[in-house]
Amino acid sequence: MKQDDQGIYEYLRHHKKFPHVWCAGCGIGIVMGSLLRSIRNLELGRDDVAIISGIGCAGRMPVYMDFNTLHTTHGRALAFATGLKLARPDMEVIVVMGDGDALAIGGNHFIHAARRNIDLTAVIVNNSIYGMTGGQSSPTTPLGAFSATAPYRHIEQPFPICQLAIAAGASFVARGTVYHVTELDRLLEQAIQKRGFAVVEAVSYCYTTFGRANKMRSPVEMMRLLKENSITVQAAQKMEKLPDGAIVRGVLHNEDKPEYTELYDQIIEQAHGQPSPRKRQVRRGWA
Repeated sequence: MKQDDQGIYEYLRHHKKFPHVWCAGCGIGIVMGSLLRSIRNLELGRDDVAIISGIGCAGRMPVYMDFNTLHTTHGRALAFATGLKLARPDMEVIVVMGDGDALAIGGNHFIHAARRNIDLTAVIVNNSIYGMTGGQSSPTTPLGAFSATAPYRHIEQPFPICQLAIAAGASFVARGTVYHVTELDRLLEQAIQKRGFAVVEAVSYCYTTFGRANKMRSPVEMMRLLKENSITVQAAQKMEKLPDGAIVRGVLHNEDKPEYTELYDQIIEQAHGQPSPRKRQVRRGWA
């Protein structure tokens, strides 16, 4: 571990919950490290943050982090997080989901959280498979890939997570990979600071199920593919056509618009004829 990573120990339940359940070399731990560094760099206290998750490999993440945490039902993490944010608009509420959790059973919650533009940070760890339950195809499994439920190849188009978030109304949308860790740290910091619904797609891998089915059995091999198959937003903008399978990294969308809990406070003030007691203290310099 790097010297500057030592400070994230205070955010871990290292005397209670370790060792973790993830396979050796899994990218989810890298995403957790990025998230912890982002929280530390923003100087947020443990009581200022709530981490919410659903079910699946990524859903285990809050178990290991010493914040206010909720481990909720499959696909409902955003619904629980919305209730918490309405009750405690002063808190930084971060929702960690896998691609299946967020976009299959949780897909309806995802588009409506974006439509409302409620101040949540949604971190979607995209490994293109249902890794915990046997390697079935997920909403982001690539066309032509193999899985436990597609032994002859997958014939459905994958969900474009970031494009869906933008179309549904999210204020901030970004994509990073578990290879480009420093970049992922910065994207998560920006997302947490954003006032409104912020989405970060963290492209990861599952060599245990997806890799085994698609002749990529090594985490090193899959990490190399993330390096070789990804380009920055700036580089992509200069290309007439993107290479097949290219992963475009960086901030894809960023706009300021009314946020749901702020509008909700206005309704309370209108109904009661006095300032809302729920008013959130916005951190200085944050959007």
